[in-house]
Amino acid sequence: MAVTTAGSTGTRARTGAVDVLVSTVLFVLSVVAVSVVRDQHRLAFRWPAVVLIAISCLALLWRRRHPFGVLVVAIGCAILLQGFDFRAGPLGMMSPVILSVYTVAVCTDRRTAWTTAGVSAALLVVGAMVADPRTWLAPDNAAMVAWMALPAAIGDGVRSRRAYVTAVEERAEHAERTREQEARQRVADERMRIARELHDVVAHHIALINAQAGVAVHLVERRPEHVLTALEGIRDVSQSALDELRVTVGLLRQPDETAAPRDPAPGMKQVPALLTSFERAGLAVKQTLSGDPAPLSPAADLAAYRIIQEALTNVRKHAGVDKARLDLSYRPGGLTITVEDDGRAKAASPEPGHDHRDGHGHGHGHGLIGMHERAVTVGGRVQAGARAGGGFSVTAELPLLPTGIDEKGRA
Repeated sequence: MAVTTAGSTGTRARTGAVDVLVSTVLFVLSVVAVSVVRDQHRLAFRWPAVVLIAISCLALLWRRRHPFGVLVVAIGCAILLQGFDFRAGPLGMMSPVILSVYTVAVCTDRRTAWTTAGVSAALLVVGAMVADPRTWLAPDNAAMVAWMALPAAIGDGVRSRRAYVTAVEERAEHAERTREQEARQRVADERMRIARELHDVVAHHIALINAQAGVAVHLVERRPEHVLTALEGIRDVSQSALDELRVTVGLLRQPDETAAPRDPAPGMKQVPALLTSFERAGLAVKQTLSGDPAPLSPAADLAAYRIIQEALTNVRKHAGVDKARLDLSYRPGGLTITVEDDGRAKAASPEPGHDHRDGHGHGHGHGLIGMHERAVTVGGRVQAGARAGGGFSVTAELPLLPTGIDEKGRA
């Protein structure tokens, strides 16, 4: 704030100094023009004229704050000069009026500027005719009209130019603010997307590792010969988790760092491997397929995979069953994914912020929220809730690519 105030004070000081200099120069030129005796080629100061010129030039110091008041003073002094028969041309008599008309044109609109110039010219012409009725056809009267039109035209041009520059600067500032807001929004969206990726990867794999570790503990006591198989499953799941985390965290690399990971993002082609990982963790998934499989966009393909992954993870963590059903229904223009189980969920709609599996509010709800956000992002939707006959159901509807468009969006 101090810097802004100092800058404004400095600008006002410079403007005031310019006004003083202009007023002084006009006063000197006007006095000289009025005091010249043409026949004798000498100066003869006429003090009434000097006083009137001094008043009009002094009033110019307030022309920016009171343009119309200063114009009235300048016109009054010019008419009095005509009444005293001090005819020294426009420089000696009308220079304060000319500058005042210019100021009015700069400070107001076009109509006001030209109206002011016309009224000023009419007053000066009438004043000249009253002072000397014989000069109503004199060329000087017509020249007054031209001298009033000139500053009005210049002032109007300056005002238009300033308004144009101001508008351009405002548009540039608005565009800059808009770019900053869009950049912040893109960063926030990217953070949310990466957060969903991390949640899906960690929740899924940690749940499977936990389940397989429990199986291993059980086998140590009863069937130790199968412990190695359980440990191998834990190894495979943890390696898969590390690979997916590497891909996701690689999105955070800076452009000057090592190359981003080239592994493809998971999609519907990886669903069989996903189901196999769940079977190793003790959850048997029965898959049904209806309709002719059709390609999805890369974003929708990833969303479909993550929705299936999250829904089955919730079954494994909260349902308390070892079986689930996955139905993939391809229809014209869309894919419907349904994941169901016969677990302990009550027949009530889940409240926002809870997964509501067994009636005890297990799960903090990020899984359902993440599935919904993923579907909405690609133009789909997700419905989740307890089934009337017991268990839980998640249904996702995602759009397919238009006919004739491949998975990369090419015709």
